[in-house]
Amino acid sequence: MAKFNNNSKFDVDLEYGQVREKTIAKILEKGKLEVKAERDWWYKTGNIAIEFESWGKPSGIATTEAKYWVHTLCKGKLDYARILLDVPVLKRLCKKYKNNWRRGGDQKASKFYLIPLKEILIYDSEVANEN
Repeated sequence: MAKFNNNSKFDVDLEYGQVREKTIAKILEKGKLEVKAERDWWYKTGNIAIEFESWGKPSGIATTEAKYWVHTLCKGKLDYARILLDVPVLKRLCKKYKNNWRRGGDQKASKFYLIPLKEILIYDSEVANEN
């Protein structure tokens, strides 16, 4: 029989995981999601691009009513990964990187915050904290 850990806390670890499984199931079932796909830019720059304005009007993260943001990282035709973020956390990241933005999209009519992918994966108590 395989042993998964040496700390005999399998039941605690299992419960911790099951709580998160239920949370994801609820989000996918009933959560209000904003889903965006990003082709190649993330791969070339190491940043994700979060739209906040298009054609001179607020858009994307500035207008979303979603509770969760799903950012799909694409490489060519391949959907490489999906990052699910709580919108309030993403908004705090956007605020942190408000001076790091670029134009893009059709006729470069949209503005995007550029957020380093590593920033999403490294815990920052100021970004994570709701205060």
